[in-house]
Amino acid sequence: MIILITGGALIHLWERAGEARVERDPLKSFPATLGAWQRRGPDVRFDAQTEAVLRADDYVMRDYVLPNGRAVNFYVGYYASQRSGATYHSPLNCLPGSGWTMTDPATVTITPADGGPAFEANRYIIQNGDTRQLLIYWYQGRGRAVASEYWDKMYSVADSVRRRRSDGAMVRVLAPVGKSESEALETATELAAHAATELHRYVPR
Repeated sequence: MIILITGGALIHLWERAGEARVERDPLKSFPATLGAWQRRGPDVRFDAQTEAVLRADDYVMRDYVLPNGRAVNFYVGYYASQRSGATYHSPLNCLPGSGWTMTDPATVTITPADGGPAFEANRYIIQNGDTRQLLIYWYQGRGRAVASEYWDKMYSVADSVRRRRSDGAMVRVLAPVGKSESEALETATELAAHAATELHRYVPR
């Protein structure tokens, strides 16, 4: 009985304490220049219906381009808390529902341009009609970047208890597949390497 009462009291106090507050910059201020990459055009904003489904507390979606014309689409969706059920929308669920097929699943190593620790990201070829793109995505938050949605959930539960934090983001890079899948992969990983050096300001460690 004493253990049950004590445990219940601790859980009640933990729930009342809520999540720890973390300082971060808004994603709209994410750098327009990443190495040789330059933002092209304005940021994309979703309509109200899409935002209601997405339930992200902050997000950015924009195109970046190199001087040689190679381009990628970059997206980060940030969630301040996942306790209430708002969480990342995995491309594995969203893209097939939008008419995309996903093939050639693999992982790829992203090495941040500033020499930070390398991490694994998911890699797919996606296609809708005649449009083929190479997709890279990973989950980031509280000092970790991981490919596995399963492990990210496990870390979120552990950090929610240990650090009173479940904030995090899903990061996605899309590159058109032209003549070569290897060139598209090189393009996407290059942008990801530069973006990874900046993300900690917007997705806190």
